Amino acid sequence: MIREILTNKWFKFITVGTLYTLWVIWLGNFWWLIGLGIIFDIYITEKVHWAFWKKKNPPDGKQTKVVEWIDAIIFAVIAATFIRMFFIEAYTIPTSSMEKSLLVGDYLFVSKVAYGPKTPNTPISFPFVHNTLPLTRTKKSYVEWIKRPYKRLKGFGDIKNNDVVVFHFPEGDTVALFLQNQSYYQLERTYGRERIWNDARNFGEVVARPVDKRENYIKRCIGIPGDEIELKQGQIFVNGQPQQHFEGMQHNYLVKTNGSAINRKALERLNIAEDDRTVFSSEQYLFPLTDENVAKLKEFANVVAVEKLEEEPGEWDSMVFPHDKNYPWNVDNFGPLTIPAKGETVELSVDNLSLYKRIIQVYENNTLEVKDNTVYINGEPATSYTFKMNYYWMMGDNRHNSADSRMWGFVPEDHVVGKASFIWLSLDKDKSLPKKVRLRRMFQFIK
Repeated sequence: MIREILTNKWFKFITVGTLYTLWVIWLGNFWWLIGLGIIFDIYITEKVHWAFWKKKNPPDGKQTKVVEWIDAIIFAVIAATFIRMFFIEAYTIPTSSMEKSLLVGDYLFVSKVAYGPKTPNTPISFPFVHNTLPLTRTKKSYVEWIKRPYKRLKGFGDIKNNDVVVFHFPEGDTVALFLQNQSYYQLERTYGRERIWNDARNFGEVVARPVDKRENYIKRCIGIPGDEIELKQGQIFVNGQPQQHFEGMQHNYLVKTNGSAINRKALERLNIAEDDRTVFSSEQYLFPLTDENVAKLKEFANVVAVEKLEEEPGEWDSMVFPHDKNYPWNVDNFGPLTIPAKGETVELSVDNLSLYKRIIQVYENNTLEVKDNTVYINGEPATSYTFKMNYYWMMGDNRHNSADSRMWGFVPEDHVVGKASFIWLSLDKDKSLPKKVRLRRMFQFIK
């Protein structure tokens, strides 16, 4: 009886049609309800042979093995693409910017429903890759024949302070293809625009990318819209209150010994990766360390000093946002700065324009110029600006080894991909099997 119900064509149509209708309601575009006609024909009328790769009503009722495999592959690709687009996506930690909260080699699931999935800006692309075709270095995996504006579907909630968030790199709108993992704008500040554009041998072609095809980054959200953030001697303050301390947070320390080298096995026990070990001599080392590892190193018989490295207040770092001498900030001393919120208005002048220039021009698509000490937006004089989107401030837990908002500023809401939720696998690149698999990190929720 149950089997007869499950195989009944009307039961199949009602089930699939209901799920499809709920998806259309979630999507908010009711033109997609036209698809119900296709579903009705597939299950009920069968006028159109939609599965053209299969024989319609074969004599023995069976398809060939090849056709069955094609059928299974097509279904798997469509289902996996749908899940990846709207629900969860796999992500790998490529750098140490979040250590020791997240480690290089951690494989994560990113929840897109946590904040609501974005609909694609470029919906036509090669499945299961991000911006570059497999087996190529520079060939893009998408076409821009169809471009869609930013739209986010309803999710379970909003970004909260201290969430670990995956987002598209804000400065990834322009890319030197041979150095895709580096900020084009930082390269420009270092080498100059002319060299980058004329030295294709070292930098590759310079291209523009749509929002959804920019490199993915993962950081902790320090500030949400409306928050005032400030960094004093390495300590973050949010709305005047010190930020919660995370167990895995690290800073750089200079470690001095009595002349004898620190044992490599001892460093392994402290989980200090080989790439994080800078050895000046047998007497001096540079390590990123958690508070726990600082305490343990101080107990080593041959360690005479463990000194935290910090920049002094007022020492301007030109690589630090907003790259303006009016704001003499560095990676340890920054702000105060208020995170822009949608609908809020700020006073605008030549003096503070550097804070909001990228928002106005790049993220919110306005023309901007300065003439005779007056700011013009879309050709009109402007003494204020009202934000069209919410913005966020993202930082890595490995504070001295993280390219984050301190370098490139605010993260727009349309760049947010989802919330890092779950570690399903973790591999240590410094070790071989079976020790390569970090069993204790597997199947852990991310905090």
